[in-house]
Amino acid sequence: MDELLTWRKEFPILDKTVYMISHSLGAMPRRTRDRLQEYADMWSTRGIRSWEEGWWMMPTTIGDEIGKIIGAGKGEVVMHPNVSICQSVILSALDFSGKRNKIVSEGFNFPSNLYIYNAQKSGARLVTVPSDDGITVPLDRMLEAIDEETMLVSVSHVIYRSSFIQDIKAIAARAHEVGALIVADIYQSAGTVPVDVKDAGLDFATGGSVKWLCGGPGAGYLYVAPRLFSSLRPRLTGWMAHEHPFDFATGAIEYAGDASLGEKWTRPPFLLRSPGRHA
Repeated sequence: MDELLTWRKEFPILDKTVYMISHSLGAMPRRTRDRLQEYADMWSTRGIRSWEEGWWMMPTTIGDEIGKIIGAGKGEVVMHPNVSICQSVILSALDFSGKRNKIVSEGFNFPSNLYIYNAQKSGARLVTVPSDDGITVPLDRMLEAIDEETMLVSVSHVIYRSSFIQDIKAIAARAHEVGALIVADIYQSAGTVPVDVKDAGLDFATGGSVKWLCGGPGAGYLYVAPRLFSSLRPRLTGWMAHEHPFDFATGAIEYAGDASLGEKWTRPPFLLRSPGRHA
């Protein structure tokens, strides 16, 4: 018997259903109900203490778990609300005002990614590589489109419309050859085909919790190669990206050195002050 069949009992819906739509929403693992109850129990019994008892760290602790699946290291993957936010964060760190202002993608990239690229008003120009057969994207044509004017290459590892697997390693090599960066959408590949962001030479990767990771709706993730940590300055940013968030400093942000929140977490001031207002 195939050893994978031993996992069937971990997915309740398979007891009564032939489930053939994991490419859209993965079947719910049996233990998910317990995890959701655990979250509700923490909120109802621990209240604001839950932040320092796990909630604050979850964007990176969950990110580290995903990192094990996609070949990323500790502190290199962080959770976000969805892929659109991840893509927007990447774009906000890039300058498209010069001659190097091209975004190269395949015409079969997921629509939300293309919507974001088309909406750029900062000088970026989008070039998409078409498919001849409605299934594949010619590798030679993709490589040819990437030139010295390219700032960012955005490709799907597995194309959502056809399941065609693109050679992201070859595409990444070409991007780096001309000085461009590359982001791969691995939403349709992580959890079903081997993914190694480091071996592929990716600068960024995005994906989410729905499909083959069976994490349910509601979360995206962003991988950033550590060699870029010190140079990226995203304009789409926020409080938790500050090196010292609990200083509550005003003015320009002091960017954190990486995605890890560990050194920032001692005991947040909002748990120490105003005992009459906070439990």
